[in-house]
Amino acid sequence: MALTFHWFLPTNGDNRNIVGGGHGTPSFVATGDRPASIAYLGQIARSAEQLGFVGALTPTGAWCEDAWLSTAMLASVSERLKFLVAFRPGLVSPTLAAQMASTFQRLSGGRLLLNVVTGGEGHEQRAYGDFLGKDDRYVRTGEFLHIVRALWRGETVDFHGEHLHVEGARLAKPPSPVPDVYFGGSSPAAGQVAARYSDVYLTWGEPPAAVAEKIGWIRGLAAEHGRRIRFGIRLHVITRDTSAEAWAQAGRLLDGIDDTSIAAVQGGLAASESEGQRRMIALHGGSRDDLEVSPNLWAGVGLVRGGAGTALVGSHTEVADRIAEYHELGIDEFVLSGYPHLEEAYWFGEGVLPVLEARRLWQRPRGTVAHGLSTVPFAPAPQSAAAH
Repeated sequence: MALTFHWFLPTNGDNRNIVGGGHGTPSFVATGDRPASIAYLGQIARSAEQLGFVGALTPTGAWCEDAWLSTAMLASVSERLKFLVAFRPGLVSPTLAAQMASTFQRLSGGRLLLNVVTGGEGHEQRAYGDFLGKDDRYVRTGEFLHIVRALWRGETVDFHGEHLHVEGARLAKPPSPVPDVYFGGSSPAAGQVAARYSDVYLTWGEPPAAVAEKIGWIRGLAAEHGRRIRFGIRLHVITRDTSAEAWAQAGRLLDGIDDTSIAAVQGGLAASESEGQRRMIALHGGSRDDLEVSPNLWAGVGLVRGGAGTALVGSHTEVADRIAEYHELGIDEFVLSGYPHLEEAYWFGEGVLPVLEARRLWQRPRGTVAHGLSTVPFAPAPQSAAAH
């Protein structure tokens, strides 16, 4: 299967340094922040679709703009890019969510993908009025997806579950095509939901051996339900013409983080209920030392950012090698990001994608910019030398 690449829309703002936040942590935001305006996010969206990215993930939470509203606006200033909208089941009714997705598909021309986020942090869920515990939230997510998928099939749904109840639910116009459901989670409860309801299981960027283990686990659970699902990975990326330049950029990002910010963010993340977050923390342990946790896999982003905290760092060829390595394990979709998101989209799109295209691992979508026919619309900031 050919590889699929998605980019990221920073609806909490962007920067030439790492912008933190997520999972209810104290938000570390560097100076010189680029606001998450439609004008700027539209630049990123148009650049991503021109470079060959299929979609773009838009996050959810109190720390960023609302994903549904942001992407609905951005659909009108882009042409082909799909929007991987992160949303939390339980905050709206399943019937309303199914209807929203159907409307989005029709009005955008089938450009919706859904990233279902159960919610790993109890205190953030309670701020939204959700007082269920973690395991119960996963039970509710399963019920939610059961209802939504039945509605998308055009069925009339009567469902009385442990947490959700609907009677005579039906959509006047089911979506066509039905949007793919992306789902992640490292706990046993998450695995069961993923195996039964997801089209694509997403993992954060762990070393290949850990990713292989997780793929085997989910693949086995899905087989028990007679299903086969695809696999994706969420990573940041720092790619340059040479390995030295890429690691210098990683060093510059690390130099922009002070110890006080690291301590504040790690203190918040230590209380996380998320098993995936625990695994991210274990990669760096809150320390600046030994951040290359696997060849070309750097855990520095996770020092000040909740959620996905690792980046592929290296020359274009090295990054392509690591992507090929994950692909051999069973990963077909890559959800990527970088700081700042506009410039890094070009570094990856004009540097790594042509390498993968030459290896016949990736095929450029019709209507995208071929390598060498576009220019990078920015002047790179001066980079200080940094040790690997």
